Amino acid sequence: MSEFAKYYVEFLWLALQNVWSLLKGIGNFFYRIFVGDAIGYFELIFKNVDDFNAVAWILLIIVSVMHVLLAFFLLYRLFQIIRRYFIFRSKEIEKDKLLEEIARLHEESERLIREKEQLFSLKVGVSPPAAVYQTVNEKANGNKSENGTLVGESGSRFTKLISLDEKYEQFPNKVYMTEDDMIPLSEIVKRFVNFAASQLSLYYTEDTIRLFFAGMASSKIIILEGISGTGKTSLPYAMGKFFDNNAAIISVQPSWRDRAELIGYFNEFTKKFNETDFLSRLYESTLREDPNFIVLDEMNLARIEYYFADFLSIMEMPDVAEWTIDLIAAPSVSDPKNVIYGKLLVPQNVWFIGTANNDDSTFTITDKVYDRAVAITLNEKADYFDAPVTENYVCSADYLSHLFDEAVKQYSVSEKSMGQIKELDEFIQKNFRISFGNRMMKQLSVFLPVYMACGGNETDGIDFMITTKVLKKFTALNLPFLTKEIQGLIGFLDKKFGKGKMKKSVEYLKQLQKIS
Repeated sequence: MSEFAKYYVEFLWLALQNVWSLLKGIGNFFYRIFVGDAIGYFELIFKNVDDFNAVAWILLIIVSVMHVLLAFFLLYRLFQIIRRYFIFRSKEIEKDKLLEEIARLHEESERLIREKEQLFSLKVGVSPPAAVYQTVNEKANGNKSENGTLVGESGSRFTKLISLDEKYEQFPNKVYMTEDDMIPLSEIVKRFVNFAASQLSLYYTEDTIRLFFAGMASSKIIILEGISGTGKTSLPYAMGKFFDNNAAIISVQPSWRDRAELIGYFNEFTKKFNETDFLSRLYESTLREDPNFIVLDEMNLARIEYYFADFLSIMEMPDVAEWTIDLIAAPSVSDPKNVIYGKLLVPQNVWFIGTANNDDSTFTITDKVYDRAVAITLNEKADYFDAPVTENYVCSADYLSHLFDEAVKQYSVSEKSMGQIKELDEFIQKNFRISFGNRMMKQLSVFLPVYMACGGNETDGIDFMITTKVLKKFTALNLPFLTKEIQGLIGFLDKKFGKGKMKKSVEYLKQLQKIS
Protein backbone atom coordinates (compact mmCIF):
# COMPACT_ATOMS: atom_id res chain seq x y z
CA MET A 1 0.00 0.00 0.00
CA SER A 2 2.80 2.44 0.92
CA GLU A 3 4.66 1.63 -2.33
CA PHE A 4 1.52 2.52 -4.36
CA ALA A 5 1.03 5.76 -2.42
CA LYS A 6 4.65 6.73 -3.06
CA TYR A 7 4.22 6.02 -6.77
CA TYR A 8 0.98 7.96 -7.04
CA VAL A 9 2.37 11.06 -5.26
CA GLU A 10 5.38 11.08 -7.62
CA PHE A 11 3.03 10.65 -10.60
CA LEU A 12 0.86 13.60 -9.53
CA TRP A 13 3.92 15.80 -8.90
CA LEU A 14 5.31 15.02 -12.37
CA ALA A 15 1.94 15.68 -14.01
CA LEU A 16 1.54 19.00 -12.17
CA GLN A 17 5.04 20.02 -13.26
CA ASN A 18 4.12 19.32 -16.89
CA VAL A 19 0.88 21.32 -16.56
CA TRP A 20 2.81 24.19 -14.98
CA SER A 21 5.37 24.04 -17.80
CA LEU A 22 2.55 24.24 -20.34
CA LEU A 23 0.91 27.23 -18.63
CA LYS A 24 4.28 28.89 -18.15
CA GLY A 25 5.11 28.32 -21.84
CA ILE A 26 1.80 29.84 -22.97
CA GLY A 27 2.31 32.84 -20.70
CA ASN A 28 5.91 33.24 -21.89
CA PHE A 29 4.71 33.05 -25.49
CA PHE A 30 2.21 35.89 -25.08
CA TYR A 31 4.72 37.92 -23.05
CA ARG A 32 7.48 37.51 -25.65
CA ILE A 33 5.27 38.24 -28.66
CA PHE A 34 3.47 41.29 -27.22
CA VAL A 35 5.94 42.72 -24.65
CA GLY A 36 9.40 41.17 -24.48
CA ASP A 37 10.22 41.25 -28.18
CA ALA A 38 8.20 44.40 -28.99
CA ILE A 39 11.35 46.58 -28.75
CA GLY A 40 13.27 44.07 -30.88
CA TYR A 41 10.73 44.50 -33.69
CA PHE A 42 11.46 48.22 -33.89
CA GLU A 43 15.23 47.72 -33.55
CA LEU A 44 15.14 45.29 -36.48
CA ILE A 45 13.27 47.84 -38.61
CA PHE A 46 15.71 50.68 -37.77
CA LYS A 47 18.68 48.36 -38.49
CA ASN A 48 17.55 47.68 -42.07
CA VAL A 49 15.55 50.80 -42.95
CA ASP A 50 18.56 52.70 -44.35
CA ASP A 51 18.89 50.23 -47.26
CA PHE A 52 15.11 50.33 -48.16
CA ASN A 53 14.05 51.65 -51.51
CA ALA A 54 10.52 52.88 -52.40
CA VAL A 55 9.18 49.39 -53.08
CA ALA A 56 10.52 48.12 -49.76
CA TRP A 57 8.86 50.99 -47.91
CA ILE A 58 5.51 50.23 -49.57
CA LEU A 59 5.80 46.53 -48.68
CA LEU A 60 6.73 47.45 -45.07
CA ILE A 61 3.65 49.62 -44.72
CA ILE A 62 1.37 46.98 -46.25
CA VAL A 63 2.75 44.17 -44.05
CA SER A 64 2.57 46.33 -40.90
CA VAL A 65 -1.09 47.22 -41.61
CA MET A 66 -1.91 43.55 -42.20
CA HIS A 67 -0.26 42.59 -38.90
CA VAL A 68 -2.22 45.25 -37.04
CA LEU A 69 -5.49 44.14 -38.67
CA LEU A 70 -4.77 40.48 -37.87
CA ALA A 71 -4.10 41.34 -34.23
CA PHE A 72 -7.29 43.41 -34.09
CA PHE A 73 -9.31 40.60 -35.73
CA LEU A 74 -8.04 38.03 -33.21
CA LEU A 75 -8.82 40.29 -30.27
CA TYR A 76 -12.28 41.11 -31.69
CA ARG A 77 -13.11 37.42 -32.18
CA LEU A 78 -12.01 36.70 -28.62
CA PHE A 79 -14.23 39.54 -27.40
CA GLN A 80 -17.21 38.15 -29.40
CA ILE A 81 -16.76 34.65 -27.95
CA ILE A 82 -16.68 36.01 -24.41
CA ARG A 83 -19.68 38.28 -25.11
CA ARG A 84 -21.75 35.41 -26.57
CA TYR A 85 -20.99 33.29 -23.56
CA PHE A 86 -22.30 35.96 -21.18
CA ILE A 87 -25.40 36.60 -23.38
CA PHE A 88 -26.15 32.86 -23.40
CA ARG A 89 -25.75 32.70 -19.65
CA SER A 90 -28.06 35.70 -19.14
CA LYS A 91 -30.74 34.10 -21.38
CA GLU A 92 -30.56 30.86 -19.45
CA ILE A 93 -30.96 32.81 -16.22
CA GLU A 94 -33.97 34.66 -17.72
CA LYS A 95 -35.52 31.33 -18.75
CA ASP A 96 -35.14 30.00 -15.22
CA LYS A 97 -36.72 33.15 -13.82
CA LEU A 98 -39.56 32.89 -16.38
CA LEU A 99 -40.29 29.29 -15.37
CA GLU A 100 -40.37 30.33 -11.74
CA GLU A 101 -42.75 33.19 -12.60
CA ILE A 102 -45.05 30.83 -14.56
CA ALA A 103 -45.18 28.45 -11.60
CA ARG A 104 -45.91 31.35 -9.25
CA LEU A 105 -48.70 32.71 -11.49
CA HIS A 106 -50.23 29.24 -11.82
CA GLU A 107 -50.25 28.92 -8.05
CA GLU A 108 -51.75 32.40 -7.71
CA SER A 109 -54.52 31.60 -10.23
CA GLU A 110 -55.50 28.48 -8.29
CA ARG A 111 -55.61 30.51 -5.08
CA LEU A 112 -57.88 33.11 -6.72
CA ILE A 113 -60.18 30.37 -8.05
CA ARG A 114 -60.53 28.93 -4.56
CA GLU A 115 -61.28 32.40 -3.16
CA LYS A 116 -63.91 32.95 -5.87
CA GLU A 117 -65.62 29.67 -5.00
CA GLN A 118 -65.60 30.59 -1.31
CA LEU A 119 -67.04 34.05 -2.01
CA PHE A 120 -69.75 32.59 -4.22
CA SER A 121 -70.59 30.03 -1.57
CA LEU A 122 -70.91 32.77 1.02
CA LYS A 123 -73.09 34.72 -1.40
CA VAL A 124 -75.62 31.91 -1.72
CA GLY A 125 -75.27 30.98 1.95
CA VAL A 126 -73.73 27.49 1.74
CA SER A 127 -70.40 25.95 2.66
CA PRO A 128 -67.70 26.11 -0.03
CA PRO A 129 -67.16 22.91 -2.02
CA ALA A 130 -64.16 20.70 -1.28
CA ALA A 131 -61.17 21.00 -3.60
CA VAL A 132 -61.20 18.52 -6.44
CA TYR A 133 -57.48 18.23 -6.72
CA GLN A 134 -54.43 19.38 -4.80
CA THR A 135 -52.86 22.74 -5.45
CA VAL A 136 -49.33 23.43 -6.60
CA ASN A 137 -48.35 24.36 -3.05
CA GLU A 138 -49.55 21.05 -1.67
CA LYS A 139 -47.68 19.14 -4.34
CA ALA A 140 -44.53 21.13 -3.64
CA ASN A 141 -44.85 20.27 0.04
CA GLY A 142 -44.79 16.61 -0.86
CA ASN A 143 -48.36 15.36 -0.37
CA LYS A 144 -48.26 11.74 -1.45
CA SER A 145 -50.77 9.11 -2.37
CA GLU A 146 -50.89 5.74 -0.64
CA ASN A 147 -48.49 4.17 -3.14
CA GLY A 148 -45.85 6.73 -2.16
CA THR A 149 -45.83 8.81 -5.34
CA LEU A 150 -46.58 12.50 -5.52
CA VAL A 151 -50.18 13.08 -6.57
CA GLY A 152 -50.26 14.11 -10.22
CA GLU A 153 -46.49 13.67 -10.64
CA SER A 154 -46.61 10.82 -13.15
CA GLY A 155 -44.52 12.34 -15.91
CA SER A 156 -47.65 12.89 -18.00
CA ARG A 157 -48.34 16.03 -19.98
CA PHE A 158 -51.74 16.23 -18.24
CA THR A 159 -50.96 16.75 -14.55
CA LYS A 160 -54.45 17.61 -13.33
CA LEU A 161 -56.20 14.93 -15.38
CA ILE A 162 -53.81 12.24 -14.17
CA SER A 163 -54.46 13.32 -10.57
CA LEU A 164 -58.20 12.84 -11.26
CA ASP A 165 -57.50 9.34 -12.60
CA GLU A 166 -55.62 8.55 -9.39
CA LYS A 167 -58.38 10.01 -7.22
CA TYR A 168 -61.21 8.06 -8.87
CA GLU A 169 -59.15 4.88 -9.04
CA GLN A 170 -59.03 4.96 -5.23
CA PHE A 171 -62.58 6.31 -4.77
CA PRO A 172 -64.72 5.38 -7.81
CA ASN A 173 -67.96 7.33 -8.29
CA LYS A 174 -70.81 4.82 -8.30
CA VAL A 175 -74.45 5.85 -7.95
CA TYR A 176 -76.62 3.32 -6.11
CA MET A 177 -80.31 4.24 -6.29
CA THR A 178 -82.89 2.76 -3.95
CA GLU A 179 -86.55 2.12 -4.71
CA ASP A 180 -87.43 5.41 -3.02
CA ASP A 181 -85.17 7.23 -5.50
CA MET A 182 -87.08 5.89 -8.52
CA ILE A 183 -89.47 8.84 -8.73
CA PRO A 184 -91.02 10.50 -11.84
CA LEU A 185 -89.89 13.81 -13.29
CA SER A 186 -92.79 15.74 -11.74
CA GLU A 187 -91.68 14.60 -8.26
CA ILE A 188 -88.04 15.48 -9.02
CA VAL A 189 -89.16 19.02 -9.94
CA LYS A 190 -91.07 19.46 -6.66
CA ARG A 191 -88.23 17.93 -4.68
CA PHE A 192 -85.69 20.33 -6.17
CA VAL A 193 -87.88 23.39 -5.51
CA ASN A 194 -88.23 22.36 -1.85
CA PHE A 195 -84.53 21.45 -1.55
CA ALA A 196 -83.36 24.82 -2.93
CA ALA A 197 -85.74 26.71 -0.63
CA SER A 198 -85.10 24.72 2.57
CA GLN A 199 -81.37 24.06 2.21
CA LEU A 200 -80.04 27.01 0.18
CA SER A 201 -82.67 29.74 0.70
CA LEU A 202 -83.06 29.96 -3.08
CA TYR A 203 -86.61 30.21 -4.43
CA TYR A 204 -87.73 29.07 -7.88
CA THR A 205 -91.13 28.42 -9.38
CA GLU A 206 -91.96 24.91 -10.49
CA ASP A 207 -92.45 26.15 -14.05
CA THR A 208 -88.89 27.49 -14.21
CA ILE A 209 -87.54 24.10 -13.11
CA ARG A 210 -89.80 22.31 -15.62
CA LEU A 211 -88.27 24.43 -18.36
CA PHE A 212 -84.79 23.62 -17.06
CA PHE A 213 -85.31 19.84 -17.08
CA ALA A 214 -87.05 19.94 -20.47
CA GLY A 215 -84.09 21.98 -21.73
CA MET A 216 -81.71 19.32 -20.39
CA ALA A 217 -83.60 16.66 -22.34
CA SER A 218 -83.57 18.55 -25.66
CA SER A 219 -80.13 20.16 -25.61
CA LYS A 220 -76.76 19.95 -23.86
CA ILE A 221 -76.56 23.76 -23.80
CA ILE A 222 -78.89 25.85 -21.63
CA ILE A 223 -78.70 29.65 -21.56
CA LEU A 224 -80.03 31.50 -18.51
CA GLU A 225 -80.47 35.17 -19.33
CA GLY A 226 -82.10 38.16 -17.73
CA ILE A 227 -81.40 41.01 -15.37
CA SER A 228 -78.77 40.71 -12.65
CA GLY A 229 -79.74 39.26 -9.29
CA THR A 230 -82.49 36.88 -10.42
CA GLY A 231 -80.57 33.70 -9.62
CA LYS A 232 -79.11 32.79 -13.02
CA THR A 233 -75.83 31.47 -11.60
CA SER A 234 -77.44 30.19 -8.42
CA LEU A 235 -79.81 27.87 -10.33
CA PRO A 236 -77.15 25.52 -11.79
CA TYR A 237 -75.17 25.87 -8.56
CA ALA A 238 -78.23 24.67 -6.61
CA MET A 239 -78.84 21.94 -9.20
CA GLY A 240 -75.32 20.63 -8.58
CA LYS A 241 -75.95 20.59 -4.84
CA PHE A 242 -79.27 18.82 -5.44
CA PHE A 243 -77.55 15.97 -7.31
CA ASP A 244 -74.71 15.96 -4.75
CA ASN A 245 -72.15 17.00 -7.36
CA ASN A 246 -71.00 20.61 -7.17
CA ALA A 247 -71.38 22.55 -10.41
CA ALA A 248 -68.16 23.97 -11.86
CA ILE A 249 -68.36 27.78 -12.16
CA ILE A 250 -66.13 28.98 -15.03
CA SER A 251 -65.83 32.76 -15.40
CA VAL A 252 -65.69 33.73 -19.07
CA GLN A 253 -63.13 36.48 -19.79
CA PRO A 254 -63.57 39.25 -22.42
CA SER A 255 -60.20 38.29 -23.94
CA TRP A 256 -61.32 34.80 -24.96
CA ARG A 257 -60.94 34.38 -28.71
CA ASP A 258 -60.58 30.66 -29.38
CA ARG A 259 -60.82 27.15 -27.89
CA ALA A 260 -57.39 27.42 -26.24
CA GLU A 261 -58.85 29.81 -23.65
CA LEU A 262 -61.51 27.23 -22.79
CA ILE A 263 -59.75 23.86 -22.84
CA GLY A 264 -56.07 24.85 -22.76
CA TYR A 265 -53.16 24.07 -25.08
CA PHE A 266 -49.89 22.14 -25.26
CA ASN A 267 -46.94 24.30 -24.21
CA GLU A 268 -43.95 23.47 -26.41
CA PHE A 269 -41.62 25.21 -23.96
CA THR A 270 -42.58 23.27 -20.83
CA LYS A 271 -43.72 20.14 -22.74
CA LYS A 272 -46.89 20.17 -20.60
CA PHE A 273 -50.54 20.70 -21.47
CA ASN A 274 -51.90 23.86 -19.88
CA GLU A 275 -55.08 22.39 -18.41
CA THR A 276 -57.96 24.74 -17.64
CA ASP A 277 -60.58 24.28 -14.94
CA PHE A 278 -63.12 23.72 -17.73
CA LEU A 279 -61.08 20.81 -19.14
CA SER A 280 -60.55 19.33 -15.68
CA ARG A 281 -64.26 19.30 -14.95
CA LEU A 282 -65.15 18.01 -18.42
CA TYR A 283 -62.67 15.16 -17.96
CA GLU A 284 -63.90 14.48 -14.41
CA SER A 285 -67.43 13.99 -15.76
CA THR A 286 -66.11 11.01 -17.76
CA LEU A 287 -65.20 9.38 -14.43
CA ARG A 288 -68.58 9.96 -12.78
CA GLU A 289 -72.06 8.44 -13.17
CA ASP A 290 -74.17 11.34 -11.88
CA PRO A 291 -75.31 14.51 -13.74
CA ASN A 292 -72.55 17.14 -14.15
CA PHE A 293 -73.04 20.86 -14.71
CA ILE A 294 -70.40 23.20 -16.11
CA VAL A 295 -71.43 26.85 -15.80
CA LEU A 296 -69.99 29.43 -18.22
CA ASP A 297 -70.65 32.50 -16.12
CA GLU A 298 -71.27 35.68 -18.15
CA MET A 299 -70.75 33.63 -21.31
CA ASN A 300 -71.41 36.54 -23.69
CA LEU A 301 -68.57 38.69 -22.36
CA ALA A 302 -66.71 37.13 -25.30
CA ARG A 303 -68.04 35.79 -28.60
CA ILE A 304 -69.52 32.38 -27.83
CA GLU A 305 -69.28 31.16 -31.43
CA TYR A 306 -65.48 31.72 -31.24
CA TYR A 307 -64.31 30.04 -28.03
CA PHE A 308 -67.16 27.46 -27.92
CA ALA A 309 -67.15 26.67 -31.67
CA ASP A 310 -65.90 23.08 -31.33
CA PHE A 311 -68.68 22.14 -28.93
CA LEU A 312 -71.36 23.87 -31.04
CA SER A 313 -70.23 21.79 -34.02
CA ILE A 314 -69.84 18.34 -32.49
CA MET A 315 -73.19 18.50 -30.71
CA GLU A 316 -74.88 18.68 -34.10
CA MET A 317 -73.64 15.18 -34.92
CA PRO A 318 -76.37 12.52 -34.53
CA ASP A 319 -73.89 9.87 -33.37
CA VAL A 320 -72.75 10.77 -29.83
CA ALA A 321 -69.69 8.54 -30.32
CA GLU A 322 -68.38 11.30 -32.63
CA TRP A 323 -68.61 13.98 -29.94
CA THR A 324 -64.82 14.13 -29.57
CA ILE A 325 -62.60 17.12 -28.83
CA ASP A 326 -59.02 17.10 -30.15
CA LEU A 327 -56.62 17.87 -27.31
CA ILE A 328 -53.20 16.96 -28.65
CA ALA A 329 -51.83 15.79 -31.99
CA ALA A 330 -49.35 13.13 -30.84
CA PRO A 331 -50.80 10.66 -28.28
CA SER A 332 -48.67 9.19 -25.50
CA VAL A 333 -48.94 6.15 -23.24
CA SER A 334 -48.68 8.49 -20.23
CA ASP A 335 -51.85 10.39 -21.20
CA PRO A 336 -54.97 10.07 -19.00
CA LYS A 337 -56.96 6.88 -19.53
CA ASN A 338 -59.96 8.62 -21.12
CA VAL A 339 -57.86 10.68 -23.55
CA ILE A 340 -57.81 8.23 -26.46
CA TYR A 341 -55.48 8.99 -29.38
CA GLY A 342 -55.26 12.58 -28.19
CA LYS A 343 -59.07 13.00 -28.20
CA LEU A 344 -61.57 13.38 -25.36
CA LEU A 345 -65.13 12.11 -25.82
CA VAL A 346 -67.70 14.55 -24.42
CA PRO A 347 -69.82 12.34 -22.12
CA GLN A 348 -73.62 12.33 -22.06
CA ASN A 349 -73.80 13.09 -18.34
CA VAL A 350 -72.59 16.69 -18.70
CA TRP A 351 -74.59 19.86 -19.45
CA PHE A 352 -73.18 23.30 -20.28
CA ILE A 353 -75.09 26.11 -18.57
CA GLY A 354 -74.40 29.64 -19.79
CA THR A 355 -75.47 32.76 -17.90
CA ALA A 356 -75.89 35.98 -19.86
CA ASN A 357 -76.61 39.63 -19.12
CA ASN A 358 -77.71 41.80 -22.02
CA ASP A 359 -76.00 45.16 -21.65
CA ASP A 360 -73.42 47.37 -23.36
CA SER A 361 -70.47 45.34 -21.98
CA THR A 362 -71.54 42.08 -23.67
CA PHE A 363 -71.81 40.63 -27.17
CA THR A 364 -75.10 39.70 -28.78
CA ILE A 365 -75.82 35.99 -28.66
CA THR A 366 -76.20 34.95 -32.30
CA ASP A 367 -78.90 32.76 -33.83
CA LYS A 368 -76.29 30.04 -34.34
CA VAL A 369 -76.00 29.68 -30.56
CA TYR A 370 -79.71 30.17 -29.78
CA ASP A 371 -80.69 27.53 -32.35
CA ARG A 372 -78.53 24.90 -30.64
CA ALA A 373 -79.40 25.85 -27.07
CA VAL A 374 -82.48 26.26 -24.90
CA ALA A 375 -82.73 29.82 -23.57
CA ILE A 376 -84.60 30.50 -20.32
CA THR A 377 -85.24 34.11 -19.27
CA LEU A 378 -85.13 34.88 -15.54
CA ASN A 379 -86.29 38.45 -14.95
CA GLU A 380 -88.06 37.98 -11.61
CA LYS A 381 -87.18 36.22 -8.39
CA ALA A 382 -89.75 33.76 -7.03
CA ASP A 383 -91.59 34.75 -3.87
CA TYR A 384 -90.58 33.32 -0.51
CA PHE A 385 -92.48 30.24 0.61
CA ASP A 386 -92.18 27.91 3.59
CA ALA A 387 -90.78 24.65 2.17
CA PRO A 388 -90.42 21.35 4.04
CA VAL A 389 -86.84 20.31 4.81
CA THR A 390 -85.73 18.26 1.80
CA GLU A 391 -82.45 16.39 1.33
CA ASN A 392 -80.49 16.16 -1.90
CA TYR A 393 -81.37 13.55 -4.50
CA VAL A 394 -79.37 10.44 -5.41
CA CYS A 395 -79.73 9.95 -9.16
CA SER A 396 -77.57 8.66 -11.98
CA ALA A 397 -77.37 10.40 -15.35
CA ASP A 398 -78.57 7.16 -16.99
CA TYR A 399 -81.73 7.15 -14.89
CA LEU A 400 -82.40 10.78 -15.79
CA SER A 401 -81.94 9.96 -19.49
CA HIS A 402 -84.28 6.98 -19.03
CA LEU A 403 -86.96 9.31 -17.64
CA PHE A 404 -86.51 11.63 -20.63
CA ASP A 405 -86.88 8.72 -23.07
CA GLU A 406 -89.98 7.42 -21.28
CA ALA A 407 -91.51 10.91 -21.36
CA VAL A 408 -91.05 11.10 -25.15
CA LYS A 409 -92.86 7.78 -25.53
CA GLN A 410 -95.65 8.58 -23.07
CA TYR A 411 -96.32 12.26 -23.83
CA SER A 412 -96.02 12.53 -27.61
CA VAL A 413 -97.07 15.85 -29.16
CA SER A 414 -100.76 15.73 -30.15
CA GLU A 415 -101.79 15.86 -33.80
CA LYS A 416 -103.82 18.97 -33.10
CA SER A 417 -100.77 20.81 -31.72
CA MET A 418 -98.59 19.65 -34.64
CA GLY A 419 -101.22 20.99 -37.05
CA GLN A 420 -101.30 24.35 -35.21
CA ILE A 421 -97.50 24.56 -35.26
CA LYS A 422 -97.45 23.80 -39.00
CA GLU A 423 -100.03 26.53 -39.72
CA LEU A 424 -98.09 28.98 -37.55
CA ASP A 425 -94.91 28.13 -39.47
CA GLU A 426 -96.63 28.83 -42.78
CA PHE A 427 -98.04 32.15 -41.49
CA ILE A 428 -94.64 33.34 -40.23
CA GLN A 429 -92.88 32.25 -43.45
CA LYS A 430 -95.41 34.14 -45.55
CA ASN A 431 -95.38 37.39 -43.53
CA PHE A 432 -91.88 37.52 -41.99
CA ARG A 433 -89.73 35.24 -44.19
CA ILE A 434 -88.63 33.19 -41.15
CA SER A 435 -88.89 29.41 -40.95
CA PHE A 436 -88.91 27.11 -37.92
CA GLY A 437 -86.25 24.79 -39.31
CA ASN A 438 -85.61 21.08 -38.72
CA ARG A 439 -83.44 21.68 -35.66
CA MET A 440 -86.23 23.47 -33.81
CA MET A 441 -88.79 20.78 -34.71
CA LYS A 442 -86.41 18.09 -33.46
CA GLN A 443 -85.93 19.91 -30.14
CA LEU A 444 -89.68 20.54 -29.90
CA SER A 445 -90.42 16.80 -30.23
CA VAL A 446 -88.33 16.15 -27.09
CA PHE A 447 -88.87 19.37 -25.13
CA LEU A 448 -92.69 19.23 -25.08
CA PRO A 449 -93.06 15.62 -23.82
CA VAL A 450 -90.50 16.13 -21.04
CA TYR A 451 -92.08 19.47 -20.11
CA MET A 452 -95.47 17.72 -19.81
CA ALA A 453 -93.91 14.84 -17.82
CA CYS A 454 -92.58 17.45 -15.39
CA GLY A 455 -96.15 18.66 -14.82
CA GLY A 456 -96.40 21.35 -17.49
CA ASN A 457 -99.09 22.11 -20.05
CA GLU A 458 -98.55 21.35 -23.76
CA THR A 459 -99.65 24.79 -24.93
CA ASP A 460 -97.37 26.51 -22.39
CA GLY A 461 -94.45 24.47 -23.73
CA ILE A 462 -95.26 25.46 -27.32
CA ASP A 463 -95.61 29.08 -26.19
CA PHE A 464 -92.13 28.99 -24.62
CA MET A 465 -90.45 27.40 -27.66
CA ILE A 466 -92.12 29.75 -30.15
CA THR A 467 -91.04 32.77 -28.11
CA THR A 468 -87.43 31.72 -27.59
CA LYS A 469 -86.78 29.97 -30.89
CA VAL A 470 -88.77 31.97 -33.45
CA LEU A 471 -89.96 35.35 -32.20
CA LYS A 472 -86.49 36.32 -30.92
CA LYS A 473 -85.35 36.37 -34.54
CA PHE A 474 -87.81 39.21 -35.21
CA THR A 475 -85.38 41.70 -33.66
CA ALA A 476 -83.29 41.46 -36.85
CA LEU A 477 -86.27 42.58 -38.98
CA ASN A 478 -87.28 46.11 -39.93
CA LEU A 479 -89.99 46.31 -37.27
CA PRO A 480 -91.45 49.80 -38.03
CA PHE A 481 -92.60 48.44 -41.41
CA LEU A 482 -94.11 45.28 -39.90
CA THR A 483 -96.58 46.76 -37.39
CA LYS A 484 -99.59 45.37 -39.28
CA GLU A 485 -98.02 41.93 -39.66
CA ILE A 486 -97.16 41.73 -35.95
CA GLN A 487 -100.73 42.63 -34.99
CA GLY A 488 -101.93 39.99 -37.43
CA LEU A 489 -99.69 37.40 -35.79
CA ILE A 490 -101.12 38.24 -32.35
CA GLY A 491 -104.61 37.69 -33.75
CA PHE A 492 -103.52 34.42 -35.39
CA LEU A 493 -102.15 33.08 -32.07
CA ASP A 494 -105.36 33.98 -30.21
CA LYS A 495 -107.47 32.36 -32.91
CA LYS A 496 -105.53 29.11 -33.31
CA PHE A 497 -104.44 28.42 -29.72
CA GLY A 498 -107.14 30.26 -27.78
CA LYS A 499 -107.24 33.80 -26.44
CA GLY A 500 -104.80 34.26 -23.56
CA LYS A 501 -103.17 30.83 -24.09
CA MET A 502 -99.95 31.99 -25.76
CA LYS A 503 -99.09 34.53 -23.04
CA LYS A 504 -95.29 34.66 -23.54
CA SER A 505 -95.54 34.99 -27.33
CA VAL A 506 -98.19 37.71 -27.24
CA GLU A 507 -96.36 39.65 -24.52
CA TYR A 508 -93.11 39.49 -26.51
CA LEU A 509 -94.82 40.65 -29.70
CA LYS A 510 -96.38 43.59 -27.84
CA GLN A 511 -92.93 44.59 -26.58
CA LEU A 512 -91.71 44.56 -30.20
CA GLN A 513 -94.61 46.83 -31.13
CA LYS A 514 -93.52 49.33 -28.47
CA ILE A 515 -89.94 49.26 -29.74
CA SER A 516 -91.05 49.83 -33.33
